[in-house]
Amino acid sequence: MIICKTPREIEIMRKAGRIVALTHQELQKYIEPGITTKELDHIAETFIRKHDAIPSFKGYNGFRGSICTSVNEELVHGVPGDRVLREGDIISIDIGAKYNGYHGDSAWTYPVGAISEEAKKLLEVTEQSLYRGLEEAKPGARLTNISHAIQTYVEAHNFSVVREYVGHGIGQDLHEDPQIPHYGPPNKGPRLKPGMVLCIEPMVNAGTRYVRTLEDNWTVVTVDGKLCAHFEHTIAITEAGYEILTTL
Repeated sequence: MIICKTPREIEIMRKAGRIVALTHQELQKYIEPGITTKELDHIAETFIRKHDAIPSFKGYNGFRGSICTSVNEELVHGVPGDRVLREGDIISIDIGAKYNGYHGDSAWTYPVGAISEEAKKLLEVTEQSLYRGLEEAKPGARLTNISHAIQTYVEAHNFSVVREYVGHGIGQDLHEDPQIPHYGPPNKGPRLKPGMVLCIEPMVNAGTRYVRTLEDNWTVVTVDGKLCAHFEHTIAITEAGYEILTTL
């Protein structure tokens, strides 16, 4: 069941989203060669709690970190640890914050120092695919118009869209209906309505679309070992279109 939020609930989620965006902004100060993913996790948790929120991912289904830190061929759910970032890496950081009972959720992929031209293109295309999808987020439109716009844009640039992990609704629960694939035909699925709050999060591989989960039962990596990227915003459907909630 898709839960439409009231204006009051969306105002709370706007605050949760802002905390997520501020946390991303804070972490960017520290993303450089030599820092560990565990150190980034500590900085994020301290910052989120300082803003009267709780890290959404901490303890979620047993997850140990406060944020997900996925490096290079790691797509999602990377567990913070002793891995040291190196010049030329890319790191996807997924942040969730629960404020006054409601969640905000956003992921971004960042360069670590100077990165390759291929990595730059991957980041640019993945980020732009997110916004191409958001252009289709309007009341009355079918959900998979978002999906189709993302896939079309990504594949036009010779990259691959991951199938196994999808976007989702969000609210008092971190993951709510509907599930939102980032691929598929247009004009399918439920019609979008004002009050729906959704996480749109294309995950894109430089090589084939296939992924696997490591033995830690969390970290998802590309099967071919090639780079991947992940960009996500939480949005609310409005009467006029959409509003990004995970922004400053």
